[in-house]
Amino acid sequence: MRRFSAIVTMAALSACAPKGELSASNAWVRLPAVAGQPGAAYFTVQGGATADTLLAVSSRAALKAELHESMKGDHGMMAMAPLKDVAVPAGGKLEFAPGGRHVMLHSIGPAVKPGQKVPLTLSFASGKTLQVEAKVVGAGDPAPGN
Repeated sequence: MRRFSAIVTMAALSACAPKGELSASNAWVRLPAVAGQPGAAYFTVQGGATADTLLAVSSRAALKAELHESMKGDHGMMAMAPLKDVAVPAGGKLEFAPGGRHVMLHSIGPAVKPGQKVPLTLSFASGKTLQVEAKVVGAGDPAPGN
């Protein structure tokens, strides 16, 4: 009986433990295949103890950045739509990946080359900002880690 009580107590305490902090990781940027076209940024956001909302992403490597999502449109064709914001659930994981949510980076500077790292700043409704370094890959190069 004592063992059962200890197990129940441990389970209750672990359920009350604070969740991790809001964080971002695995950031990378794919340069456009055609100069002058937008590139794309991808990353993972790990939600913190409370839910939050990603409002914007910016980078000094590009003049403009927009949240977007790719989805299947009419007749099975892929379509892209801008996103005003993206909810980040408490303790949840939010993926920005090819074929889904991503950040369009417009007018990437000509000095940005594959192999470099560029900063991305993520801004949230709570007022928090996160900065993450994104590895730059060329248009035809595999994603980092592949």
